[in-house]
Amino acid sequence: MPEQHQPERTTEQEFHATSSTHEVSSEHKKQHAELIKTGLDGLFGQLSSYLSEQECARIRAAFAVADAAHLGQYRQTGEPYITHPIAVATLCATWKLDSQSIKAALLHDVLEDSGIDKITLANQFGAPVANLVDGLSKLDKLHFDSKEAQQAESFRKMLLAMADDVRVILIKLADRLHNLSTMETMRADKRKRIAQETLEIYAPIAHRLGLDDIYRQLENLCFEQIHPWRARVLREALKDSRQVKRELFGKVIHQIRESFASAQIQADIFGREKNLASTYHKMKNKKLSLSKVMDVYGFRVLVNTRSDCYLSLGILHGLFNPVPGRFKDYIAIPKKNGYQSLHTVVLNHVGKPMEFQIRTHEMERIAESGIATHWLYKETDVSFSDVQKQSHLTLQSLLHIQQKTNDSIEFLEHIKVDLSPDAVYVFTPKSKILSLPRQASALDFAYAIHTDIGNRAVGAIINGIDSPISQELHNGDRVQIITDAAAHPAPIWLKWVKTSKARMELRHYFKTQRLAESALLGEQLLRQSIEHINLPYPDEVKDGWERLIGDVGSKSQEELLSEIGLGIRYANITAQRWLFLNQTRDASASQKAILEASEEALVKSDTERLIIRGDEANTVTLSKCCRPIRGDSIIGYLQKKQGLIVHTSECPIARAQRNIDNLRWIDLEWDTETDLNINFPVALSIIAVNEKGLLAKVASRIADAGANIADVSLETHSGDADIRIIIDVTDRSHLAQVFKAVRTLRQVKKISRRFSKPSKNQ
Repeated sequence: MPEQHQPERTTEQEFHATSSTHEVSSEHKKQHAELIKTGLDGLFGQLSSYLSEQECARIRAAFAVADAAHLGQYRQTGEPYITHPIAVATLCATWKLDSQSIKAALLHDVLEDSGIDKITLANQFGAPVANLVDGLSKLDKLHFDSKEAQQAESFRKMLLAMADDVRVILIKLADRLHNLSTMETMRADKRKRIAQETLEIYAPIAHRLGLDDIYRQLENLCFEQIHPWRARVLREALKDSRQVKRELFGKVIHQIRESFASAQIQADIFGREKNLASTYHKMKNKKLSLSKVMDVYGFRVLVNTRSDCYLSLGILHGLFNPVPGRFKDYIAIPKKNGYQSLHTVVLNHVGKPMEFQIRTHEMERIAESGIATHWLYKETDVSFSDVQKQSHLTLQSLLHIQQKTNDSIEFLEHIKVDLSPDAVYVFTPKSKILSLPRQASALDFAYAIHTDIGNRAVGAIINGIDSPISQELHNGDRVQIITDAAAHPAPIWLKWVKTSKARMELRHYFKTQRLAESALLGEQLLRQSIEHINLPYPDEVKDGWERLIGDVGSKSQEELLSEIGLGIRYANITAQRWLFLNQTRDASASQKAILEASEEALVKSDTERLIIRGDEANTVTLSKCCRPIRGDSIIGYLQKKQGLIVHTSECPIARAQRNIDNLRWIDLEWDTETDLNINFPVALSIIAVNEKGLLAKVASRIADAGANIADVSLETHSGDADIRIIIDVTDRSHLAQVFKAVRTLRQVKKISRRFSKPSKNQ
């Protein structure tokens, strides 16, 4: 029997329940009841440590609703589905999230899997809980295994929910963490896909919000799914070395404690073992063997005050030899997510490296729990403004990207760059510290300061040295941007920037500029077409634009004109619609349908030649097949979404295309009244006797004629040389001077312009 087609499922739905279609045995019911009871005991054991009895009672009511909603539903593991919300809520309880978060965690799937709606939840548990559940329900529609655009658009929904209430992402991370740890029944390819999705999106978000413990757990689980064999080998290797490390840890810790006691510094010191993922990444990135990675021992030192951190560092460097270049001060310069710590590497008595992380207890809480620290220790006197500020900035930066970017694929691209954990730290002239991605340029720095500074940047002063804006920045660089009011972005800048903000602002600038220029071109084309049929322009008619825009289906006058300028709409057809509207203002639907059906059959009207200058960079493109120059007889092709493509009238490719699609072709004329200092590239072929120094002589003649050589190549055959060259000239008159100068060489047999030939498909 052929397999029936199943609708595409989202990542989260692959974990979700299905209704039971068979009778569950009494033995299984008993096991399931015990499983649920154990989960609830663990959950309320956690909750009772920081929530009141009244709050716990309200959470039990939320559990009852969730239990009823998921009755008869089972996970792919065979467990009752309610065990999943209990597990998610328990994870949230370990972070000591508030009662609203716990209720939302228990109820996070009820909108998807039952008839309960948001209003019902709001009436029972309050609007904040209902909003959290609604936000989480939207997240469960994510389609990361489908098309990239759908993936990005779904992630945009998650971002908006998370920006509204950060608890959404905390519960979502708990949901994802539990799902990742219970994937054993899934196919290997699905497990790998979900793990990859987590590494690209969820793990970086956890990292940026300072949720280091969650980040490490996600990273480890994903590594085990993507590289199961490597994970197994590493796990066994770590297990074998654990006993050896324990003995060394004991000796080192004892030695350090004695030194700290002498200095009257209270400290908690313990050895730490790298997780599987970080061990693997270290091997891969630093090209180290497993044995060398295993030789690196990690320790953490927790002290009471910031000054104790630096005193501890001095003691450690006094006991052991520090490794040059392996010290990092994240206390003075915190990471983007608010992480603070001193990192140093020293050599022990047998020459083995040891890594130390030195931080206060407060820094430790922030390093492990990030934004969750706000709930975890909210009743203490400790201020967490820094981590909250960093988390807020993270969310704001992500929101800024989604507000500026309409294209979903582009949005996802920006997000992945923005979430990258690697960073360099540079200084402004006023000693403010900025964090930028690795390989970021001075131009990235400029846009990080302000969009206007980026748009007007012409150079940089890096550590007192004049530098181009494309210069890559490094840790500790002091950067000053030089601006010019007349400067503006160039397309090549997109190759120089690494930050999502800079790339986004540049694309926004080019898009805006192009739309403005395409609207001007569209106005020229439409005005000529309307004047040809002896009608007033819509500007001159009451509600003219409103009627025309409504008829063609554009959103605005600018959009309509831009679409004409970009070749998305035909100017003559739009003019015909304008004629129709003026002749039959109250036309019937059938009449309009007839007109629309006949649009493709309309013959292009003869209009006046459109005048162009040649420097309309964003809407007018000079074709490379024939390289037209001022003075040439020219025609233009309205390429959809690209604007006007200019060809010479003699261009063989243009002639071939015009025979196929005449409707999009326009007769053009050069603007001869405007004095413009523009150079046009033109391709030449020079046939000459191949003698020593020929190329140099040709180049000299071209230079004498005032032309610049942009590109040159030479082929030889039968004693002759075919010099294929591209030069810059101002117009046909200038080109004639070049021809005359080159022809004075006795070796030259022929000089001509070079045109591309049409392909078989044209």
